[in-house]
Amino acid sequence: MMPQGAASNLLFQGSDWNFETLSRTYDAIEAIAIDELGLDVYPNQLEIISSEQMLDAYSSVGMPLMYQHWSFGKRFVFEDHLYRKGRRGLAYELVINSNPCITYLMEENTMAMQALVTAHAAFGHNHFFKNNYLFRQWTDASAILDYMEFAKKYIAKCEERHGTAAVESILDSAHALMDQGVFRYRRPPRLSSEKERERTRERLEYEEQTFSDLWRTLPPTSENSDPKAVERDVSERKKALNLPEENLLYFLEKTSLILEPWQREILRIVRVIAQYFYPQRQTKVMNEGCATYVHYTIMNRLFDRGQITEGAMLEVLQSHTNVVFQPPFDDPRYPGINPYALGFAMMQEIERICVDPTSEDRDWFPEIAGTGNWRETLLDAWANHRDESFILQYLSPSLIRKFRLFLLTDEADDNYCEVASIHNERGYEAIRTALARSYDVGANQPDIQVMDVDLLGDRHLRLQHNVKNGVLLEEDGRDDTLRHVRHLWGYDVSIAGVDSETGETLYECTTADLSGDD
Repeated sequence: MMPQGAASNLLFQGSDWNFETLSRTYDAIEAIAIDELGLDVYPNQLEIISSEQMLDAYSSVGMPLMYQHWSFGKRFVFEDHLYRKGRRGLAYELVINSNPCITYLMEENTMAMQALVTAHAAFGHNHFFKNNYLFRQWTDASAILDYMEFAKKYIAKCEERHGTAAVESILDSAHALMDQGVFRYRRPPRLSSEKERERTRERLEYEEQTFSDLWRTLPPTSENSDPKAVERDVSERKKALNLPEENLLYFLEKTSLILEPWQREILRIVRVIAQYFYPQRQTKVMNEGCATYVHYTIMNRLFDRGQITEGAMLEVLQSHTNVVFQPPFDDPRYPGINPYALGFAMMQEIERICVDPTSEDRDWFPEIAGTGNWRETLLDAWANHRDESFILQYLSPSLIRKFRLFLLTDEADDNYCEVASIHNERGYEAIRTALARSYDVGANQPDIQVMDVDLLGDRHLRLQHNVKNGVLLEEDGRDDTLRHVRHLWGYDVSIAGVDSETGETLYECTTADLSGDD
């Protein structure tokens, strides 16, 4: 039975909710998040949406203002079919890295779930977005919504002026190159809402006045027979074009001789969106781990204070358990390591090491073991790491044992796999290093760079794939992508696979040899 007077302390009873209940619960969650956990968040904007609106948000990569493209409609139909057949559930929430931070809550949620996802998204994800160094360096939360509004209106105007087919053709090629449309090692200019729109208008007006279609008709120049002169010319033009260039979309936007101004702007829009999502790909474990840890801590605090009922807490725990469930490797449901499970377990492990360390913890983590400063340690980790470095620094031997991790060595020339690292001192180091490397986006995505092009000659665009560990590109995907590059470039495009260690050329492919090219 509930103690007398305890009911008056409850934030809500039962599963029904209204906006007054949401507001009261939000205030209680905020007090714990700010005062006890020390979180620093953007102002929150909570919006209630239906299941169909959530499906629509799925299809448009989670952005509230997104331009139209056939691929979004295709994904909507796919997700809607699975949902209505009962083969896929929907997320309880969706959160946007913006200022204010927008959190979408499903209207079908019970009040207990509304409380959980408010803690998870409006404070966990929100704090991570605002404070993690990758998001601070690569995104501008205060400008993204204004920019997306501009992008949506601009592409709609392009469709009216140039036709839907022409716009979709450019978007198809740009979307195919999104993974190669980000800056990885240097910081691009930050977005600004009003100035951005004004600069865009001025740039388009200028380019429309100066654009010349004669570039298409220029004949190639004759080859220089002097090897030294050729080498000097190549060096000079690479310097003039800032080659090699890692951001393929950026290079095509700035250098393509056939693109009209409106087409360049569409490439830029796709490139900006790709850059916006780049930090999220590098912090999946940390971001979800932070949000899951925050909601778990806050909901337990509310229960300990008598502000939610046992029934509500059981519902929260059931949902939480489903989220952090890690199927074993031989389970048909095994999808790999669950980022929610690993991230949440590592956050809890940091708290345990700071408060109640073992002798093993003191050997592995002398700087934080037994200090009691778990809040400060977590806040510092959330601010200053990405998945790779976070795992490399904080994955503990006890967690390796808990997850039963081990390291396999699988050589292509061998007909067997070798268990290379087990649960001993050396094995823990190797397992931690290998797991951290698996979350390094830069190491696991193809390294493709623009190496050379003679704009006054044959205008043949030469790309280079720096091959790591002998992993080549899948041929069909490579050829299709080259066709998209050629569509945006207008002339032949080739790619050479070069071993990153030996410098040996492993393969070469050019659009001139591909069937179906113009």
